[in-house]
Amino acid sequence: MKERYSSLIWETTQTEMLLHTPVFDVCRQHEVSASGMEGDYVGIHAPDWVVVMAVHDDCFVLVRQWRHGEDRITLEFPGGVADPGENPAQTALRELEEETGYKAGKLTCLGRVSANPALFKNHFSVFLAEELVQTGHQHLDADELLKYEDVPVSEVIRRFGDGEMTHAYMGTALAFYFRHKAGNGQLP
Repeated sequence: MKERYSSLIWETTQTEMLLHTPVFDVCRQHEVSASGMEGDYVGIHAPDWVVVMAVHDDCFVLVRQWRHGEDRITLEFPGGVADPGENPAQTALRELEEETGYKAGKLTCLGRVSANPALFKNHFSVFLAEELVQTGHQHLDADELLKYEDVPVSEVIRRFGDGEMTHAYMGTALAFYFRHKAGNGQLP
């Protein structure tokens, strides 16, 4: 396929760091197309992250937290950023336990996608966590304030996109969840 579309490929010839933050780096990339066009573009380098759809008793375990970008509280699936050298499954298990106190007896990767290929160079993975065991202990980061709660799966599906359930990654996670359920004969 790469050969078929080789005329669409751009090569990065130079990269310059424009901004370094604790969360991501913004870089200017000088690029040249296969036809010789040149330009400067922005690439955002960030670690990969995960979303964990933890299910028990026909409920998703969701976290309620303050989101600084929107200056408001959201309700969403647990998740977070991969630590250096950590694979996505390890990140999913760690984040689930840190944010909710649950350990997963069964973890299934539902999919992996680009966060936003127009700008971001990272990916995020969606995991289904089942056979949950509650340890009773959250292990939150020093600057993390959140509460977890069980919300019926049907309610999450109905409410997604309204009010406090507006995180776009929830929509992607739900799409993977529906595909998984359909593949197991659990949806019409």
